[in-house]
Amino acid sequence: MKDPEDKDYVQSLERGLSVILAFAGNRPLLTTARLAEVTGLSRPTVRRLVLTLERLGYVRAEGRAYALTPHVLALGHAFTSSLNLTEIAEAPMVAATETIGHTCSLIALDGEDAVFLFRVPPRRGMPHTLLPGTRMPAYATAAGRVLLAGQSSLPDGPFPALTPATVTDPARLAAVVAEVAERGWAVVDQEYEEGVRSFSAPIRDSAGWVVAALGMSVPASVSLDRIRCDYVPALVTAAARISDALGAGYHPTTRAV
Repeated sequence: MKDPEDKDYVQSLERGLSVILAFAGNRPLLTTARLAEVTGLSRPTVRRLVLTLERLGYVRAEGRAYALTPHVLALGHAFTSSLNLTEIAEAPMVAATETIGHTCSLIALDGEDAVFLFRVPPRRGMPHTLLPGTRMPAYATAAGRVLLAGQSSLPDGPFPALTPATVTDPARLAAVVAEVAERGWAVVDQEYEEGVRSFSAPIRDSAGWVVAALGMSVPASVSLDRIRCDYVPALVTAAARISDALGAGYHPTTRAV
């Protein structure tokens, strides 16, 4: 609450941030009327704030409603960067690698790509040649879909087939990503590379935004049942530990479906 005597307090900044935070909690699309209701601000004030945020690239219009854009992640990235996300993630990633026996990767979204930030390899297991900074198309990877599930919309595409199994239809991809958002983790079966299955779980910050993901890849000889029932819960637990360290207190379901 603003102190009327505090001349250093910028109320317009407070109001702008309240509009951004109003989209949290399964509210991806909001009209100005609904924003006014959630924030307690007047409709004219909300309209001015939304138009400013739209001009700055933080929201976009969708019909009569508004949605956040991926540009908002820059705010969360500044926070997680200051906390040294790699350092926070390392211990849970080591635990996941030791439990599952495969390389655990820390991955973030950059535009339409899933970018590898840090990796913890096992003492023995499936070899990897991917280095930090390696990019993969988000639409065809488990970590990419987890990261896209935290966005208000998907990339425009096109989504070229990388293998015979790649989901390329925009409507089908949207449905798959929606399922990932509801379930809280993703499994991709040979859509990016034949002979490889991948799975991933989200990392959330203190506001509940998906700021990164943990991902693993295994040979297709590992059954989907084993991935879903044995591997996914361990990876979800590791991601939840990192989320807790970031202040999220978020634990997605590990129910196999």
